[in-house]
Amino acid sequence: MIDRAPYPADFPLVTERLLLAASDPTDAAAHADYHRRNRAHLAATSPLRPDGWTTEQYWRVALARERDELRAGSDIALSMRLRADPDGPIVGMCKFSNLVRGAFQACHLGYSLDHAHTGQGYMTEALDAAIRYAFDTLGLHRVMANHLPENEASARVLARLGFEREGQARAYLKIAGRWRDHVLNAKINPALPD
Repeated sequence: MIDRAPYPADFPLVTERLLLAASDPTDAAAHADYHRRNRAHLAATSPLRPDGWTTEQYWRVALARERDELRAGSDIALSMRLRADPDGPIVGMCKFSNLVRGAFQACHLGYSLDHAHTGQGYMTEALDAAIRYAFDTLGLHRVMANHLPENEASARVLARLGFEREGQARAYLKIAGRWRDHVLNAKINPALPD
């Protein structure tokens, strides 16, 4: 079992079409731009956002906190850019949160994709690489990802990645201002022995 915190030097993760980079406060403008462009697109599947969510100032502070969480090994926030345009806009995000070691060796996974890049397989490609990192480099045993029952796109992505549906939780997360049920899914590291 590997039991270490991730390091900024572990990134970027490189896929056929994408670069997945760890959070950095110098990237605040690109994060603010991503959230401005996708505010309406992500509103129905996201918690209510605080004032200033789409400002560079907000993201400078948030990204500094995410960098500290990465170094502490509690959360890993990654932004996605196209390999063909590495200095271009962010096209998606994923985050491993609540990393727990000891007997559990697990985390939660959240993700979002720019409205202009949906339906092209980018999220499956990105999450495949990110999950391999979580399993192979960090030695995690379980990654959990949950979605609203009506979010069929998320259900399809998780199924393609080999997640198994484990049940449904009532009033699980407060999304768009309301407590919402969620479908619970998990993927177990196939390389780790029982």
